[in-house]
Amino acid sequence: MTEVLSELGRFGVVPVVKIDRVADAAPLGKALIAGELPCAEITFRTAAAEEAIRSLASAFPELLLGAGTVLTLEQAKKAVAAGARFIVSPGFSPALVDWCQSSGVPVLPGVATPTDVMMALEKGLSIVKFFPAEAFGGVATLKALSAPFGGVRFVPTGGINARNLADYLILPSVHACGGSWMVEGKLLAGGQFDEITLLAAEARAIVRQVRGAG
Repeated sequence: MTEVLSELGRFGVVPVVKIDRVADAAPLGKALIAGELPCAEITFRTAAAEEAIRSLASAFPELLLGAGTVLTLEQAKKAVAAGARFIVSPGFSPALVDWCQSSGVPVLPGVATPTDVMMALEKGLSIVKFFPAEAFGGVATLKALSAPFGGVRFVPTGGINARNLADYLILPSVHACGGSWMVEGKLLAGGQFDEITLLAAEARAIVRQVRGAG
């Protein structure tokens, strides 16, 4: 396991951020660090994503930054050049995985079925994203997948929030959870960075409660 993925596991939860304004990047970084959750997955769903990653990486080197919703090699290359330290994709792209591995960049491709997991194993991956988690059966599906794939750990994302976070974290097969509830678009749009800090701190408290200090 790489140092980056090990650190993700220690945090236990990853804020998934859709950012529309680069100007929000700096206060977002401060808010997450203040909430003791110096980690973020910036999704490539907006035109601001690349510059937001660059801004955060420059201002907060202690922030563990990843790029999410990466669909193409071009996006992956831009994200890494901007400062992303890991790549997350909603599905499994062999070409994307190959590029990340050859470039030494940790990658979390999305899986939802046993076939997807076997494709990941063929690439030597043991940590993958489970997406969309709740829509694909949530905890029950993860338990079922974990039975034949005992060596695989998952990062469930999609539909996870403060109410069900502990239900996922308690599973031995869950490495960490991704969630957007800590940094919802309305919070960014309204400049509610104090609320983001509170939600990040609450998430970290849940992780500590389930897993102990970390």
